[in-house]
Amino acid sequence: MSISLVGIISVQVYWIKDAIKNKQQQFKNNVTIALARTSENIKEREYQEFAQTYNEFFENNQLRTDAEITTFLFQQVDTVSKKKFTFGNTILEESIKIPGEFVDNDSIVIKRYSGKEDIYFSQIIKSENKDFKAYLNENRYSLFKSYPSWNSEALEHAFRQSKSIFIPINQRISNKELNNTLKEEFAKMNITQDFKYVVYEDGLATQLKSGYFNIQPEDINYPLLEDEDGNSKYKLYVKFPNERKNLLSGMMKVLILSLFFIGIIIAAFSTSLYQLIRQKKISEIKTDFINNMTHEFKTPIATINLALDAIKNPKIISDEEKVKRYVQMIRDENKRMHGQVENVLRISRLEKNQLDISKDAVDMHDIIEEAIEHIQLLIDDRKGNVTTHFQAISSEVLGNQFHLTNVVVNMLENALKYSENAPKIDVFTESTNKYFIFKIKDEGIGMSRNAQKYVFDKFYREHKGNIHNVKGHGLGLAYVKEIIDNHHGTVYVESEKGKGSIFTVKLPLI
Repeated sequence: MSISLVGIISVQVYWIKDAIKNKQQQFKNNVTIALARTSENIKEREYQEFAQTYNEFFENNQLRTDAEITTFLFQQVDTVSKKKFTFGNTILEESIKIPGEFVDNDSIVIKRYSGKEDIYFSQIIKSENKDFKAYLNENRYSLFKSYPSWNSEALEHAFRQSKSIFIPINQRISNKELNNTLKEEFAKMNITQDFKYVVYEDGLATQLKSGYFNIQPEDINYPLLEDEDGNSKYKLYVKFPNERKNLLSGMMKVLILSLFFIGIIIAAFSTSLYQLIRQKKISEIKTDFINNMTHEFKTPIATINLALDAIKNPKIISDEEKVKRYVQMIRDENKRMHGQVENVLRISRLEKNQLDISKDAVDMHDIIEEAIEHIQLLIDDRKGNVTTHFQAISSEVLGNQFHLTNVVVNMLENALKYSENAPKIDVFTESTNKYFIFKIKDEGIGMSRNAQKYVFDKFYREHKGNIHNVKGHGLGLAYVKEIIDNHHGTVYVESEKGKGSIFTVKLPLI
């Protein structure tokens, strides 16, 4: 189960990381496409403005400075069929001087191309009739042509060279234009996040920027205003301050759903493991309880059997005093077993709320003194002592005298049982505005931190294997806890192994 759980969580984490990585790559690709379109739009806009401004100079013959004529001639003769084909091409290359915004308002010379194509075809045709002579069939025509692609290329080349060399980037593009163009292109790619940009020229920042911009390796960039060979000295950098946050917010539903199901798996696994451990502990406690109960019942049953066997003896049955003594012994042992069974049933009825506990105003000092009287003979038998330290100003609580007396008796018996030498028990009382507090301190064997967590659980006794040097079923403190809870109080223990324990009870005052 553990390996499967780790595997499932690992696969989920890998899938989430891979999904985020793919989303980031897709976002980066979309931004790069938008930057490429921005660069192309600005480049095209700049050239179109130039072409419209200087188109009239380009078409004006008055600005022509000189011209060169280039002639191409192609001829093909077929002597068999008496055919002749001639193609002649004359190209006129004119230099046009265009004034413009160049260095010191100087002009630039642009080449303009036009031409003429001459086509000639002739064939000598012989007649089948000998009475007719052969005659010449010929066709000749000319075409005047312009070369717009050559002219446009020449104009754009001159424009690009002049702009890139002489005019700063911030005079060619404004921050407003660049920002608006970026917004439009990002919107086309469904990118609506806030962004920052800067244009660098040969590694140095220009005035084209949206504010403070510190270049990082992960920032997306694209060349701006490339030449015919794809080279550019300008780079447009863009970053998105809230990129990761927006990216995660877009995937939040899927992430939350995935984490939710991972949480369910972990919770189910943890609950199963907890229940498994808890059931194991309960099984151990119940096994220990059965062993203890068997041990506790074994002695009185054996005593009763021996007493019955003795009574059957003819010598004993005639002795009235001995018979009475054995009968009393049987009654005492039976009463002892009955008390043990009654403890189990009382706890069961308490848990099911079947035990009716009537409550009256009682004095806790009186109850504590009465409980001490109940166990005084046992204390004297062990040569021990119980010392009271009554410091409570108010001691009246709303409770049941019988059950509260049993609570104190059980706690005192517990302190007595777990004292190896002569028991030394101290009982302290104090009061606050709302509570009556009493503490029972012993100098017994104490208990571990783990035992303190479960000491008030039914049937629980600190696990010592099948050793029964201390009699009991783990019911006394469970009974204490149930009665104190029924009286809306609290009980807890402080203990250290080998140094004794302090049981504290808080009950609300009237």
